[in-house]
Amino acid sequence: MIPPLVQLAAEEEAQNPLIPAIPELVIGLIAFAIVFFVLGKKLLPNINKVLEQRREAIEGGIEQADAARTEAQSVLEQYKAQLAEARHEAARLRQEAQEQGAALIAEMRAEGQRQREEIIAAGHAQIEADRKAAASSLRQDVGKLATELAGKLVGESLEDHARQSRVIDRFLDELDDKATKAEATR
Repeated sequence: MIPPLVQLAAEEEAQNPLIPAIPELVIGLIAFAIVFFVLGKKLLPNINKVLEQRREAIEGGIEQADAARTEAQSVLEQYKAQLAEARHEAARLRQEAQEQGAALIAEMRAEGQRQREEIIAAGHAQIEADRKAAASSLRQDVGKLATELAGKLVGESLEDHARQSRVIDRFLDELDDKATKAEATR
């Protein structure tokens, strides 16, 4: 017979939880192989397929982003070029407007100067005509008054027009000469 102590030690060895029984170990290995096989054949291709699609989507997204960035850069460059061209055109138009304005101002000044000269010339001509008319009228009036006065002083009538005109003209010419000399001495 087996001593009780040895029997107890044998039972303990049989029930050691760290070492499973061989039938359980075989069933566990078969179940693990079935699960591994099913996962390897069914789930792993699906996971690989999803990962591949995701990688392609990311790469496609990156390519689309690069293409969009390149397109945006070209549009930005076009916009900058158009903006620079528009600024250049605006500067040119502003310069033309300033030149036209300056030309218009110069033209208006010249026209005003011309009109002023015409008005001054017309005024001088009118003044000269009025002076001559006044001088002629004054000569006639002075002549009549001088003739009347001379006739009263002499006591004779000096109604002879030819003689009267000569005397008056000589008298007025002397007055003009004196006035001209007086102005020259000033």
